[in-house]
Amino acid sequence: MSLKLDGKKLSLEIEERLNNYISSNKKIAKRAPGLAVIRIGEDPASGVYVNNKEKACSRIGIKSFIFHLKDSVEQKEVEQLIIKLNSDKDIDGILLQLPIPKKFDEQKLISSINPGKDVDGLNEINIGKLVKNEPAMRSCTPAGIINLLRSQNITIEGKKIVVIGRSLLVGKPLSLMLLNLNGTVTMTHSKTLNLNKVCREADILIAAAGKPNLVDSTFVKEGAVIIDVGIHRLKSSNKNQTRLCGDVLLEDVISKVFAYTPVPGGVGPMTVTMLLVNTIFSWQKQFGLSSTLNDLLP
Repeated sequence: MSLKLDGKKLSLEIEERLNNYISSNKKIAKRAPGLAVIRIGEDPASGVYVNNKEKACSRIGIKSFIFHLKDSVEQKEVEQLIIKLNSDKDIDGILLQLPIPKKFDEQKLISSINPGKDVDGLNEINIGKLVKNEPAMRSCTPAGIINLLRSQNITIEGKKIVVIGRSLLVGKPLSLMLLNLNGTVTMTHSKTLNLNKVCREADILIAAAGKPNLVDSTFVKEGAVIIDVGIHRLKSSNKNQTRLCGDVLLEDVISKVFAYTPVPGGVGPMTVTMLLVNTIFSWQKQFGLSSTLNDLLP
């Protein structure tokens, strides 16, 4: 039977440890950690994600500040808000909820976030430090995936790892992080020739293509570990209902794989948990708190 990598269960375990960590250090810091989330526009999925982050913060004692801006807001106004939050001593982390309306210069906004408060790890300073394998904020989804693998003692070093997708949010930082952990990494994308053949070489296959049910049994070798980053809402056979699926056609591959992540309940919860971790790291650094936070992770 294949091993289910239960991100929801692991995230709740880590949250409990984080809650205890905050409780034991809040008297020293004289305040709780603070996370500012900037949402622009009315994208329904963004609304759900922001709500999930707000609830997660509440569960462990992080104070969240939600800034929901209309899509009529100007670029300069958003930049001014970020500058204000950069200097706000009650804010440890700043997150720009993506995607944002196309009229905005997304990278310019991300670049304006103080690297020490860039809890999504997307500022070019943090990306540069990742390339150099120096300590810095790490992107939440890649960090969540790595902790999920570690929680089950799945070895990264020396393994052939194929990543499908090259986004700045997942594919690129994840490939670099795995490389820094001595994985043998191949990054693939929509233009890769014979994609399923390349993927069949993988000991660990990570699907972050953004294409529902792309990965079937022809992509997977016996005994592989498969991580599904995708999440899509599709119409079910009953036209009045929808269902969630990932980039992996799970029912087609589950008999071949050693371990897999479900959708939902796999990578998603760990992404939110690593956002909490990054916020607490920033809080910890500001007040010179105990460095035992690393011991709370797998």
